Amino acid sequence: MEQKSFRPVAPFSLPLEGRLLAHRRLLLELLRNLPESRRTEMLDWLDERAIYQDGQEDPGAVPGEGIELELARADEFQVLRRLMRNSSD
Repeated sequence: MEQKSFRPVAPFSLPLEGRLLAHRRLLLELLRNLPESRRTEMLDWLDERAIYQDGQEDPGAVPGEGIELELARADEFQVLRRLMRNSSD
């Protein structure tokens, strides 16, 4: 069996990740400076979106195509929610 040699992949995603982290930091700063009542509303909004809802009742169902984007979005909402809650303690 022939073994493939792997070449290092150019880190093209590093600039994108840096931009996303900058946006997250800016967004958190904006959210932290909201009035308390509005911040509570935003935490509730994040709570509603932090878990992916696909409408399937079978927890063992095989996920369909395109679910990665939805899961990544739900994961980011979880991260934002956690960071907001930790900063308000």
